[in-house]
Amino acid sequence: MTQIDYFFATLSPYCYLADQRLEAVAAKHGASINYKPFDIVAAFGRTGGTPPKDRHISRIEYREIDLLRQARKRGMPFNLKPAHWPTNGAPAAYAFIAAQNAGGGDLGKLAHAIFRTVWAEEKNIAEDAVVRACLIEAGFDPDLADSGLLAGADTYARNLEEAVERGVFGAPFFIIDDQRFWGQDRIDDVDAYLAGTL
Repeated sequence: MTQIDYFFATLSPYCYLADQRLEAVAAKHGASINYKPFDIVAAFGRTGGTPPKDRHISRIEYREIDLLRQARKRGMPFNLKPAHWPTNGAPAAYAFIAAQNAGGGDLGKLAHAIFRTVWAEEKNIAEDAVVRACLIEAGFDPDLADSGLLAGADTYARNLEEAVERGVFGAPFFIIDDQRFWGQDRIDDVDAYLAGTL
């Protein structure tokens, strides 16, 4: 079975805009998804990137225009300036890793619930109650939000190291075999690659 390594950041608006299209593409081709939450801000510093707030005004303005345009294109609700961004995305990442280790729910649905909570629902994913609600929505035990914190932190750190080693510099980022795809707008390319036409 082909595996897609999916590097994502819990606070990324572009991961939110990916919706669950990757999951649909994976299902279409019988591929599996290996979810890898990582610290995107730390990756920026190590791969030549710049956090959004520190970018030149032309890049900041374009990012805002593009985010709104992509949300409209997909018919997705989107708040350009959410009440709780930036916030600490690590607790949600740790809970995701605990859910990944525990099994029993839908990881794609969990990832999207976390993204949606930030970019469409004005909730703070650094809060335990918010993370627990996401876990419940995706069919996981909400107590996973409070378990495996050390293991979650270790995996989160290892995912960052792996991301840097494998040439990941943004999110969402997909790796299949030796092929790298960056951005929610490259999911069609992932589809074509898995179909053998790209």
